[in-house]
Amino acid sequence: MISILICDDHPVVRRGLKEILESDHSAKCVEEASTAQEALDAVRQRHWDLVLLDISLPGKSGLEALKELKQARPRLPVLVVSMHSEEQYAVRALKAGAAGYLSKKMAPEELVNAVNSVLRGRRYVTERVTERLIRELGSPSERHAHENLSDREHEVTCRIAEGKSVQDIADELMLSVKTVSTYRLRSLVKLGLKSNAGIIRYALEHRLVHSEAMFAGGDRCESQPSGPESCRPPGAVGSSAGERQ
Repeated sequence: MISILICDDHPVVRRGLKEILESDHSAKCVEEASTAQEALDAVRQRHWDLVLLDISLPGKSGLEALKELKQARPRLPVLVVSMHSEEQYAVRALKAGAAGYLSKKMAPEELVNAVNSVLRGRRYVTERVTERLIRELGSPSERHAHENLSDREHEVTCRIAEGKSVQDIADELMLSVKTVSTYRLRSLVKLGLKSNAGIIRYALEHRLVHSEAMFAGGDRCESQPSGPESCRPPGAVGSSAGERQ
């Protein structure tokens, strides 16, 4: 019997994925984990044929978990299933060892096809991701600036582009405000930008975030008296108030 572990922090998503996989004709034993640590513990304790892993997890991110999973079980295939677009994380996930990358907007049939393909020892990537991988192998001049960000810098940048404040991001990633502010500053330098408004424009231009995801948390755009209009989520400049060590 094929053993599959689903790691996602949303019970409804886990149940939906489980029902799709169990509806397939092949015999599968599907179990669940809600955090990266639960998934790591499960993988260290027994054999699995496949792990379905979300990117956005509380505390340790899916990319961090992916790297640790591959260190613990190098031959274990991990299929990333995320709400984030391929532009945001697919190449990073594949470079970290993922066997494939799927959007949660996929049709159920695509999930079954991807799982069966990975279980046969193949990788599952779309044509768009293949094109991005080819560009990665090209000359450095062909790479976009955001491809030089670390995984954490990239994650913080995308969340800022969605209109989240530094405090919100710190809470979600279980980091201090000071640490998130440091990632933000590093990203600004690497991207050649000066403000959150620049991050937002860059993210939209390079499809790192969808426009409907921006400002979902009720953040605001403010006109700064000393310069052009800029979008600044509350607390995004990295105030030390409420920092956690």
